[in-house]
Amino acid sequence: MSNYEFITSGAPRQPDESAWKYRIRKLFTIKSMKSIDEDYQTSELRKSLNVFDLIMISIGGIIGNGIFVLAGQAAATKSGPAVVISILLAGITASFAALSYSELASMIPISGSSYTYTYATLGELIAWIIGWDLTLEYLVGSAAVAVGWSGYFKFFFLDAFGIEFASSWTESPFIFNSTSSTFEMVPGAYFNVPAFCIVIFLTILLVLGIKESARYASFVVSVKLLAVFLFIIAAGSHVNPENFKPFIPPNQGSFSSFGVTGVLSGSTLVFFAYIGFDALSTISQESRNPQRDLPIAIIGSFSIVSIIYVAVCIVLTGVVSYVKLDNPAPLSVAVNAIGLRWLGIVVDIGAVIGLTSVILVNLMGQPRIFFAMANDGLLPKFVSKVHPRFGTPYVVTIIGGAIASIAAAFLPIDVLSELMSVGTLLAFFLVNIGVTILRYTAPDAPRKFKVPGGPFLIPLLGAALNILLIATASVATIVRLFAWMAIGLLVYVFYGIKRSKVSNQEKCIEKATTE
Repeated sequence: MSNYEFITSGAPRQPDESAWKYRIRKLFTIKSMKSIDEDYQTSELRKSLNVFDLIMISIGGIIGNGIFVLAGQAAATKSGPAVVISILLAGITASFAALSYSELASMIPISGSSYTYTYATLGELIAWIIGWDLTLEYLVGSAAVAVGWSGYFKFFFLDAFGIEFASSWTESPFIFNSTSSTFEMVPGAYFNVPAFCIVIFLTILLVLGIKESARYASFVVSVKLLAVFLFIIAAGSHVNPENFKPFIPPNQGSFSSFGVTGVLSGSTLVFFAYIGFDALSTISQESRNPQRDLPIAIIGSFSIVSIIYVAVCIVLTGVVSYVKLDNPAPLSVAVNAIGLRWLGIVVDIGAVIGLTSVILVNLMGQPRIFFAMANDGLLPKFVSKVHPRFGTPYVVTIIGGAIASIAAAFLPIDVLSELMSVGTLLAFFLVNIGVTILRYTAPDAPRKFKVPGGPFLIPLLGAALNILLIATASVATIVRLFAWMAIGLLVYVFYGIKRSKVSNQEKCIEKATTE
């Protein structure tokens, strides 16, 4: 029982306490900072990542579908050239979460990301909700990026060799009709083979080892950044100011279709572009010095990509009319419009190689959430099994990869992307709230980084912006999120709550005594 210490909410049932009151109190048992630190010290996961590895993994996870795919879709269907404002608003919202993540990561150096942070601030029930939500975020995110990767894979062979792959085996067999809120079959499309295969390949790579995955991430990030910089420089000289008119197209009669509300809705969609830095906190236990290195990596990588995103959006909407950008590979569309074939090939290569790092980071994050939950007793023990040779949580990595590959093969990118964005916004909301709570419940805990401006200004403003962007999501996406959360609550009620190490301390104490 040495790994767990409890505050009052986890204390045994009192003589004058009713059964219902006791059960409700157990739902909000908080895991102590001491037990979290002991979990880090006794972890079997290999600690091999330095600050450079973390920065490259973070940039690799952030620069991906958001800028290679969704910026074009947001411009074409929601924001017009004002997608620059959408990306800035999404960046401001995400920056507050980045600061909050940095503070919590410097305090709680253990795998589990928002799940662990929430466990230490809001209690077990909320921690379960956010852990289950993060699972959706990373699995859906892996699938969404794989679909975008497939689009650039097709463009590469078309631009470089004139080979055009049939859509039957390179596109989703379903699309979502937002008007009728129903899925519809795509005639002649059966299975997205490239998207399926890339997820399977990267799952195998993750099973082989975290350090090997980090080296691969460093390589693909370098290629991706080179392609993006060449696009900004070469295509930037072809910007036509007329393409920026009207900067904010007039609303088309629905909330998300252009106008000011369309810019807000576009922010929700392109928020996907900033997702990735949070995955660093899921690999804290594999970092050599997480309390120092994680804040540096999170803030550093976030600052770099924010500047890149604004530049790309300006060039993208400046070289071609926004109405032409509703395509799985909008950067390639823009390059082809100005006749720079060589740049089109470079962009395709950068996207094909670069997007693999985003899939990699998402596939890396999900197993480590389940790993932390299983260590707390909320999921079956086999989930936390570590490979004896590779030092990775291989069982849940394989399961997650299988689910993500099937989703990538059958589901459209817009459905996957918006669902991931909304799920992440919920996680960011709880992280922002957690910073404020921990400033009061654990004021003396060591913090190598603090959110500037005190415990209220940035965290609570960030939480408010998270809720604002969630409110702009489609009703269908919110319904899917709540359906997933309902399934998770059933798992918690019928399994997790009965086996939780933290809230069932009496059983743990009895077991420890007998041993």
